[in-house]
Amino acid sequence: MPAPVPPLSVSDSDKQQLQQWASAYGTPQQIALRCRIVLAAAQGQSDNSIAHQLESTRPTVRLWRARFAQKGLQGLWEVAPGRGRKATFGAEKIQQIIDTTLRSKPRGQSQWSCRSLAHQLGVSKSTVSNIWRSHQLKPHRVKTFKLSRDPQFLEKLTDVVGLYLNPPEQAMVLWVDENSQIPALDRTQPGLPMKKGRCGTLTHDYKRHGTTTLFAALELAQGKVVGDCYQRHRHQEFLKFLRRLDAEFPGPVALHLVMDNYGTHSQPEVREWLKKHSRFRLHFVPTSSSWLNLVERWFRELSVQCIRRGAFFSVADLQHAIHDFLNAWNEHPKPFVWTATVDSIIEKLSRCRQTLEKIQPGCTRARSRKKKQ
Repeated sequence: MPAPVPPLSVSDSDKQQLQQWASAYGTPQQIALRCRIVLAAAQGQSDNSIAHQLESTRPTVRLWRARFAQKGLQGLWEVAPGRGRKATFGAEKIQQIIDTTLRSKPRGQSQWSCRSLAHQLGVSKSTVSNIWRSHQLKPHRVKTFKLSRDPQFLEKLTDVVGLYLNPPEQAMVLWVDENSQIPALDRTQPGLPMKKGRCGTLTHDYKRHGTTTLFAALELAQGKVVGDCYQRHRHQEFLKFLRRLDAEFPGPVALHLVMDNYGTHSQPEVREWLKKHSRFRLHFVPTSSSWLNLVERWFRELSVQCIRRGAFFSVADLQHAIHDFLNAWNEHPKPFVWTATVDSIIEKLSRCRQTLEKIQPGCTRARSRKKKQ
């Protein structure tokens, strides 16, 4: 019979940390097993009992009991060197690939590709691809943005976001905007239908049959959309749409309209009409901040699900398709839920401005060279 082993000495703080690691969702299973071994050893259980209880082996229990006694909590996270294939490139080469990707460009090109960077640094394209993937680098992708320079940005942002997060009682909030010059495109040849192993196809060329403008209002609470198509997008058409909203939502209930700063929204005729209809209350998003108006998100749904793959023989055909999509949407409306707070938006924009300030000198020099040319 083996000699009894005294309980392992573990402080209360270490026990709390071990219990947290053992029950945490993201802890590796081998680390969680080591924590359970140490906790059981602290209770005075024998090596055989711990091994049987945790479905492990006696040498494993003895190893981590001794390792904890020597090195404490940090000893449980030590990883033995693997017996498999060793890495071909060290940390310096990996860092060189990352730095080259982030801080340089190939001659005459805007970004690196796997093959061009591999040729430049003398490695394989799969090595570059694996390093990019492990560090979440995607040089081939780009996103657009623009910081607003509106002097009343914070005031307008607080007004609009506060309206989204805390809508007023006994009132309705509507996102209003126009999607102008939607083209009625007819394909030159019929596309092939989708089948197993092949997506649907469209010809790359098309024939234009004119354009239409969609005025739309997205209701905040239920996600219902009111829309009308017009040939032009002047203040006259905007007034017609306001009258449509007045008829669509009858009664004394106040209507809060969130709009952008387009010129038709502030014409004298529009302001005069709004004075006579006091239940319409306007809220303007800051300039260059169309992302604050969620009807733009609905316009994307319209484009992806209705217009982009369509073939329209006339403007009337396009307008008919848009109204069909509107009716289908309103049968089962889906409201868009706004979650971002003013503080989170300001914090994100501040980080963006700090980054721009670091690269601003280079951008200024580039603009000055362009002006001299």
